[in-house]
Amino acid sequence: MFSGSPATVSLSFRRRAVTRLTAVAVAATVLAACSSGNDTTSTGPAKDADPASVTGTLRVLTPSYGTSTVGKQSLQKVIDTFHKTYPKVKVEADNATFDNLNQKISTALAGGEGYDVYVTGIGWIPPFASKGLYADLSKFGFTEETLGKDFNSAMYDAVQYGGKIYGVPLIASPKLVAYRKSMFRKAGLDPDKPPTTWAQLRSYAKKLTERDGSGKLKRAGLDFWAAPGQLTQPYISFLGSLGGTQYAKSGKPAFNDAKGVKAAEFVTDLIEKDKVTDFGYVSSDTTALVLKGKAAMGFAGGYIDCSEKTGVGQDVCDDLGFFNITEDRPAMFTGGQVASVASASKLQAAAYTFVQVMSSLEAESEIAKLNFAVPARQGATADDPAGQFVLQNLKYAAFQGGSTGYLDTRTKFGPALDEIVLGKKTAKSALDALAQDER
Repeated sequence: MFSGSPATVSLSFRRRAVTRLTAVAVAATVLAACSSGNDTTSTGPAKDADPASVTGTLRVLTPSYGTSTVGKQSLQKVIDTFHKTYPKVKVEADNATFDNLNQKISTALAGGEGYDVYVTGIGWIPPFASKGLYADLSKFGFTEETLGKDFNSAMYDAVQYGGKIYGVPLIASPKLVAYRKSMFRKAGLDPDKPPTTWAQLRSYAKKLTERDGSGKLKRAGLDFWAAPGQLTQPYISFLGSLGGTQYAKSGKPAFNDAKGVKAAEFVTDLIEKDKVTDFGYVSSDTTALVLKGKAAMGFAGGYIDCSEKTGVGQDVCDDLGFFNITEDRPAMFTGGQVASVASASKLQAAAYTFVQVMSSLEAESEIAKLNFAVPARQGATADDPAGQFVLQNLKYAAFQGGSTGYLDTRTKFGPALDEIVLGKKTAKSALDALAQDER
């Protein structure tokens, strides 16, 4: 366990308790379902004989739509399409956030009120599939062949565990690196040649950083788009560019190997030695600083609204270029969302139909815009420059997760990186402690 203030330790304990409660609740739910006289856990119907006559309430947990008017309208389209097949099944949607998603799952299961459809993130499949929460989708005919035919190949590993498929890809949500061409020109850098090595990136970032006479930051040379506790995703890009992964294929921690340590040390050097940005520096409205002109290079989302009314404007979009963090190979941190069917659901066929509707290209396109992402479907297009770059570069995706204990480590990883950057721990000791805590 990492050290910290009493408040930090208390928060860490509560988060760990939630994760463990989830594991216990899932196991209890699966056991109850297996002992039921109407077992649908492993042998449930793959298809309802007459969907139009099926009744009941389908409970859906999703962070995909939010609470905006546009989000509610997009969700309603999915429900309306689903009702064309299952007109008598009521849909009860719970709009979660990734901050409370795990807690909602554990609370629902502990109370015996699990959901029928779960939408979770990249890296979430192993922790829950290993406890039996999700149905193997092959029972519905969703196989590797289907996955390969219909979805971007970058998403394959994200929906599988133990050789079985437990989720349908919805969106890929990367953090790419953008830069301002005009700022490159003013600094004497070629706007058509972004950095292609760590050494170049470091040199460019230092040259592009502006501070006043007192040392106050006027413009970041490289913005991490990360408040305190949120450096994990940029770190994953640097780790991926070394050919490293957060976890080995066996599921054991790999982030504390030589590559993991090197990536953490490089991020630390950029912030603390080179002063290309200030630790935890973010805009008040959370917009990526490179889009606001407060950073010459910086991490940004995979969708950028170029409209004058609601977005950054066409002039800003025309001034943007994009690149992957590159050292031994290019890498782009990529999160995303996947949809799963509950193994204990009494409406499994209906739940899978709902997932199919959610994963249509039209529905995924709407989810993508709501989440600064791109659809996971083959044939997806983007009408913004960031999305176009992402679709061309998803083969360089670097993911979080890969371990059954990932959700517990996920809450600790950012604070541990903070301790490294702030000099409270060495990279090796902080990452070793995380790895040890997961065993």
